[in-house]
Amino acid sequence: MTMTRQIILDTETTGLDVKQGHRLIEIGCVELIDRKITNNSYHCYLNPQREVSPDALAIHGISNEFLHDKPYFSDIASEFINYVQGAELIIHNAPFDVGFINNEFKLAVQNVSPLASYCRIVDTMVMARRINPGMRNSLDALCKRYGVNNAHREYHGALLDAYLLAHVYLAMSSGQRNLFDGLTVAAPVVQQVRPDIDEQNLRVVIKASDAELLAHNAYLQELKKHSKCLWINGEDS
Repeated sequence: MTMTRQIILDTETTGLDVKQGHRLIEIGCVELIDRKITNNSYHCYLNPQREVSPDALAIHGISNEFLHDKPYFSDIASEFINYVQGAELIIHNAPFDVGFINNEFKLAVQNVSPLASYCRIVDTMVMARRINPGMRNSLDALCKRYGVNNAHREYHGALLDAYLLAHVYLAMSSGQRNLFDGLTVAAPVVQQVRPDIDEQNLRVVIKASDAELLAHNAYLQELKKHSKCLWINGEDS
């Protein structure tokens, strides 16, 4: 059986605009094999050979002093390509990260093709906008929407954000969340547990009330409009 290998990637940079000469300073990658996170992550800091802008420093907290003795991108280009080659690369707002990586390829003065020639690229920003139209789709917003805990995230960091995005991507692409999208039926009224029931008697059954049965039937009929429900009225479609 062929394994599906996916790489969740994030980067940090000296600034927001590669056209203004900004450079990569951090790459973080998390590997998924058959939708399971492995221990084969990839992480490095890079000497950008230029100053980190104050605005970028406020976002990721990575200083010029810290980066002074780190390797250049040209030093790690081959190992990075070997790591991602053949995988499906999953990136949030892919044009940003891919643009910076391709720029580093050019500056490394090597015979290196663009990133897309080594792996397929999937943009989770595009996925999120399709699944959640009109909603905020930043990584923080998606973490909140899909219940991914990011309380420990004081600064952006490539490897940390890659792990967060991995969990968001797995939740967002599972297909289970969208099954009930669009349903507008009010939640059924839940009958409170009767105080006179002996909790030790496990054979006691509390039957649904007429109001609960009506609400449940309305819910199923609405669900039937959005998906094929084979269990409703014994129908085949």
